[in-house]
Amino acid sequence: MSRWFNIAGPCQADIHYMLSPTTRLPDLEELIQQRSYFVVHAPRQTGKTTAMLALAKQLTATGRYAAVMVSVEVGSAFNHDPSAAELAILETWRDTIEDILPTELQPPIWVYNAPGQRIRASLRAWSQKLNRPLVLFIDEIDSLQDETLISVLRQLRDGYRSRPENFPSSVGLIGLQDVRDYKVASGGSDRLNTSSPFNIKVSSITLRNFNASEVAELYQQHTEETGQIFTEEATAIAFDLTQGQPWLVNALAKEVVEKMVRDRSVAITKEHILQAKEILISRQDTHLDSLAEKLREKRVKAIIEPILSGQALPDTPNDDRQYLLDLGLLRRDPAGGLVIANPIYREVIPRVLVQGTQDSLPHISPSWLTAEGELNKAALLEAFIKFWRQHGEPLLGSTGYHEIAPHIVLMAFLHRVVNGGGTLEREYAIGSDRMDLCLRYKGVTLGIELKVWREKKRDPQDEGIEQLESYLARLGLNEGWLFVFDRRKNALPMEERLSTQVVVTENQRAITVIRA
Repeated sequence: MSRWFNIAGPCQADIHYMLSPTTRLPDLEELIQQRSYFVVHAPRQTGKTTAMLALAKQLTATGRYAAVMVSVEVGSAFNHDPSAAELAILETWRDTIEDILPTELQPPIWVYNAPGQRIRASLRAWSQKLNRPLVLFIDEIDSLQDETLISVLRQLRDGYRSRPENFPSSVGLIGLQDVRDYKVASGGSDRLNTSSPFNIKVSSITLRNFNASEVAELYQQHTEETGQIFTEEATAIAFDLTQGQPWLVNALAKEVVEKMVRDRSVAITKEHILQAKEILISRQDTHLDSLAEKLREKRVKAIIEPILSGQALPDTPNDDRQYLLDLGLLRRDPAGGLVIANPIYREVIPRVLVQGTQDSLPHISPSWLTAEGELNKAALLEAFIKFWRQHGEPLLGSTGYHEIAPHIVLMAFLHRVVNGGGTLEREYAIGSDRMDLCLRYKGVTLGIELKVWREKKRDPQDEGIEQLESYLARLGLNEGWLFVFDRRKNALPMEERLSTQVVVTENQRAITVIRA
């Protein structure tokens, strides 16, 4: 039977390429020996469910534990009716346990006594029946909200002191976020903000991404099975683009070997991986789509917006920064500071933010193309000036990210340009106070820098020219565009401030400064 790269649901060893599921959670067995209650959290599709299913199976196989992974997701349909949620959860657990554990380890009849006590009472009865400690992994815990979530957590806490003879010896809550970020509609907040009422947890563990050698190991499984080689450069660029995010690692390989290069005698190259990256980004599969949905959240926007514009982060709560790290949107750069988690997300985030504005754009004829279909930079600049004069200011209100509205409108315009067969790459970093764009269209490469003239700040033109020169040097270009968007309250009217001039630097680079 053939195996495949998996991008949907838990891995199954007989049909999927997969790494040892528990190597990325090395401390769990020790926590279980210590009868600990803990939390395992990580972004969607990083392998949490696969790892916990495998660990439960291993623990049971030792003969020392009865271990099983169950889900409470079915209870999320009853978030305002804890009693109905309990019944739905216990029925689903019964089916799961019957499918996984041998008869002698299965629970007795669930205890359907008073609402709000059924899960605790049922786990108590099951633990008492067993002749070995019960280990329970509860998946999708953060799908529960409000009274239902509080009820389940309190029942687990109430039984905790009776372990291991009269309650599960060890419990792991598995979800996207740590306990403090579980959603509750109480106390004027929509989050728990604390580990209570699950303050019995010993540890919060984040499932890490694959490292470079694990990506190579995963891809090598395909080579061993089919003979098709991933070149070292292909594997290296796959890690660089994904930073080991498991879904992305699998999705790139799946796109290449199942769609692009089906001939197993053809080696997978760096170019194939780069092409697959473009396909994934433009298609925005479910994983990338759900990530994009988070960008609407207020506390996400408060951190992502300054990162995109290159500004320093404002005073934000540590919990909010940790939330973005938990979601997998950001990572801490070893050199310091928060950065977008990987190059693919760096592309996806601006594209998602641009979509609403892009849909608001008027029809624009591609006057920037020559008769041969080449890009004419002078005609492109003329088209943008005309577009900005007519539509710029109204479109600035088409995005919720007001601080970077000019960036979004310009990117929306440039996406129209590259739709015919080009690419638009972006660079941004905290504290740089700029965004760099590189537009490639057939044989033409155009380096662009965006600066915003903000309230109580000096004119950023000189700094922008210096920064753009450095960017152009890296691109190997002798000319580029610098946009200076004036966002001060006392800025001249659009008609009066809209202008272009060419500045030639000491290094003989021609920089076109566009004031808008």
